Amino acid sequence: MKPAPMRILLVEDDELFRLGLSMRLSKEPGLEVIAEAVDGETAIELTNQHLPDVVLLDVGLPGVGGVEACRQIKQHHSQMPVLVLTSHSQKQLIERLIAAGASGYCLKGIEAELLILALRSVAAGASWWDQTVTAEIRAAMTGNLPVQIKTAGESQNLLTHREQEILALIAAGKTNQEIAEMLHIATGTVRVHVHAILQKLEVRDRTQAAILAVQKGLVAAELLAKS
Repeated sequence: MKPAPMRILLVEDDELFRLGLSMRLSKEPGLEVIAEAVDGETAIELTNQHLPDVVLLDVGLPGVGGVEACRQIKQHHSQMPVLVLTSHSQKQLIERLIAAGASGYCLKGIEAELLILALRSVAAGASWWDQTVTAEIRAAMTGNLPVQIKTAGESQNLLTHREQEILALIAAGKTNQEIAEMLHIATGTVRVHVHAILQKLEVRDRTQAAILAVQKGLVAAELLAKS
């Protein structure tokens, strides 16, 4: 049976940009733009009405505004991923988005393939933060992560528990397919988690991630033991 497509609510007040983005996303297999909104109030209403898999949200919206729309969406649907798409990258804005519960952040101008990967990542439960603002995100998120492991070389571990599990298996030399089978998740889900891990650790490949995991103690000892 063919899997159901990812249902996306697109929120963008720039009509030409919204139409172009909607057309591009709709052409991608496995993605479906189920509704569009041009302001924060409508975005909240359509979220409640359609319960999309992901909300792709512009920050600079008229009315309620993107940050407040994100906060209200997450208040009523805490598990719903919200991926922010905007032209702004100020540290203060990022901090507000994190506080509002955003799952990720992409700058406008991002390549379509990367935006699609970002959507799949947040839908799978991973996070996605644009590389140009990684430093600001690290500073803003200190002390506000779901899992925090104290290590000798790092003050905070930026990885979620699932990402720690996958990193431990990477360090043990497991392939994506083997990790998927061991954790009973899809291979595609492993790929998006691996991408998030590489981005958070600021390394180029899984080999560097594995080395860093061992050297810095970035995964809990019991996880390494299990792998």
